[in-house]
Amino acid sequence: MIYADYNGSAPICEDVKNYLIKRLNSNGPYSNPNAIHFMGGKVLMTMEKARSECARILGAMAHQIFFNSGSSEGISQVFHSLLSDGVTKGKDIMIISAIEHSAVVNAGLYFEKKGYKYLIPKTLENGLVDIDDLEKLLKQNLEKVAIVSIMAANNETGVIQPYKEIALLCQKYHAPYFSDTTQLVGKGPFNFQECMADYAVMSGHKIGALTGTGILMAKDPSTLKSLIFGGGQEKGLRGGTQNYIGNETLAVALTHMQNNISKLEDIRLKRLEFEAKLKKEFPAIVILGEKASRLASTTFVSYPKIHGQGVQIELESQNIFVTTSSACSDNEPVTSKVLKAMNVSDDIGRGAIRISLGPCSNPESYDNIFQGMCNAYKKLSKIKSF
Repeated sequence: MIYADYNGSAPICEDVKNYLIKRLNSNGPYSNPNAIHFMGGKVLMTMEKARSECARILGAMAHQIFFNSGSSEGISQVFHSLLSDGVTKGKDIMIISAIEHSAVVNAGLYFEKKGYKYLIPKTLENGLVDIDDLEKLLKQNLEKVAIVSIMAANNETGVIQPYKEIALLCQKYHAPYFSDTTQLVGKGPFNFQECMADYAVMSGHKIGALTGTGILMAKDPSTLKSLIFGGGQEKGLRGGTQNYIGNETLAVALTHMQNNISKLEDIRLKRLEFEAKLKKEFPAIVILGEKASRLASTTFVSYPKIHGQGVQIELESQNIFVTTSSACSDNEPVTSKVLKAMNVSDDIGRGAIRISLGPCSNPESYDNIFQGMCNAYKKLSKIKSF
């Protein structure tokens, strides 16, 4: 079996598995980390050690790290913190790219109904946000921008945005910058301080930690507002008894990631070889985002006029698990909003499939995926797709 949907969710990594087995077999400690007795203090100490470890690996300070349930919650909290008071001091503009995850898009649409203007900078055909157009929007709306939200790496194409350059632009025009770093963390070098964003997020399940865990990073925590009211946990900014064992696995998974990040170069080289072989075998195929810097482990590929869903099914029959670019309605594939922003035509967009591995994947998996795709394309090219 070849699992090639790491951008969707990574399997629990071996170090986390071993940690959990050892922790469960040791019978604790288990307690409310906010309790004032010895057991509570012991659990709290372990969780705070995990926070410090996460901060070190992510290039942040411990007080800038807030444990939560994942990126969607972190995104909601950032938008809530910056926009929930309504339009104040003339700051009524949201600048949100067209390639954002739906968690960001839906947050923007919610606050648009509350009176904010939703502006979208152009996206280039290579998948990069048009920096010149972004600066134009910032200039035109000087001192009016309440938030700029542009992700660090796209979940579909794997295209890495110039997020540091974007951060500098936002600083220049005094606009708060949120970067959705969910796909970058664990799949490439990342340092919160060096990226210069005001806010960033990550999800544990993307890096092999337990599902339902995550981190919100805030340059200035005093700008955050609580989204979940409770008993004052996470310095009053995230109520509810902490998922302390889940939070511990974040530190384990991030450490595992850091120890194996060098393996990504082997993945990248093998991915390039895989893509070159595909293009030689099927000259009509398109590697989406090919002309931009991409995550080492992501390929977004389309054979024009062949349904991506059909390719996915054929690969699954060969025990290879990939995903298409978007969900389908009534079995009618659609071009994703990301590809529409890149001006990709429907005959290409509807055929896109995403192949995404992780740092500890076997690079040789690409050989089996290549053979599986050859089988799928040769079979489906004989069938009228759309």
